[in-house]
Amino acid sequence: MFLKKLTLNNYRNYQSIEINLDHNINIFIGPNAQGKTNLLEAIYVMALTKSHRTNTDKELIGWGFNETTLYSEIEKKYGSNKLEIHLSQKGKKVKVNGLEQRKLSDFIGVLNVVMFAPEDLEIVKGSPRIRRRFIDMELGQIHPSYIYDLQQYQKILNQRNNLLKQHHSANDKHLNDLLSIWDQQFAQFGIKIIKKRQHFIKKLQIWIEQIHSSITNGKENLKVIYKPSFEFEQFDDETVLFNQFMLKLTKMREKEIKRGITLIGPHRDDLLFLINDKEVQTFGSQGQQRTTALSIKLAEIELIHEEVGEYPLLLLDDVLSELDQYRQTQLIETFQDKVQTFITTTGIESVNLSKLNEAKLFHVLEGTVSV
Repeated sequence: MFLKKLTLNNYRNYQSIEINLDHNINIFIGPNAQGKTNLLEAIYVMALTKSHRTNTDKELIGWGFNETTLYSEIEKKYGSNKLEIHLSQKGKKVKVNGLEQRKLSDFIGVLNVVMFAPEDLEIVKGSPRIRRRFIDMELGQIHPSYIYDLQQYQKILNQRNNLLKQHHSANDKHLNDLLSIWDQQFAQFGIKIIKKRQHFIKKLQIWIEQIHSSITNGKENLKVIYKPSFEFEQFDDETVLFNQFMLKLTKMREKEIKRGITLIGPHRDDLLFLINDKEVQTFGSQGQQRTTALSIKLAEIELIHEEVGEYPLLLLDDVLSELDQYRQTQLIETFQDKVQTFITTTGIESVNLSKLNEAKLFHVLEGTVSV
């Protein structure tokens, strides 16, 4: 998978730019707040139709403009594709090879990316929300149907929460009747999400274990454990899981009405990381936490390759400066010669250039890009 061209119009601080990308490794250099991260964000948006930095699409539109257009040309194993995203105050339109796609899930997955930024170090020690977002973003581009299930689940969750906030009595028959209706759909989509997350983590674990063992010279065994918001027996039968979910919702109903919020479901799931059977979040050193985050990202690359048959683009947003020389070398040797990579940095001195073959340098200053 190779990004050949990126064109932005009225995107963030870029009024109009077109970048031809003919190298495997591309480094964007410039002072802070000049637009380097915006370029990587734009590539990320081309893959997932949303930013990794904001949930509000309007923030991507350049100051003083009403719309923005992103365009890219990508080369894949079985041919080329032209992708286009148009964002305006009215909403979002996406096209593949000039044809508008009615569903975002028909667009997502054409281009695959793995983003590694300083905030991704928080995957290990940060909040559960960060870990859930990590699962959602990666799983969504491997299996676009997951995005639909997640969107439906979120809509039902919002409706359910609004209902719970408006009532305070567990004896309210009308409330209980309404909740029973919503709970059916809530559990239906919740189980689909849980099963897909379980499958994803199980596959990711295989790669994480191999990669982390290699990075630590066999001294550390890293495990990633999926922690749903409530315990349930491990059945493959969705009907059995659905019944367990419904039973748990019934038991939690009185407490949820008192609290005015939904207390169980995929929106409260988490991941647990163990090194040699000890929790990394609690007992791991800073070095172990960073190596764990690195292993996760490298595992993502291999898992996407396994699932879609091609390596994704790798976006490294000012992350090399956060890694010591050893971890930089581990990362670079993984993507070298097989993954098209985009790196942002404030200075070349923070990048181990001796390990990079034929990198192309771009200079970024005040929303302009020059070679």
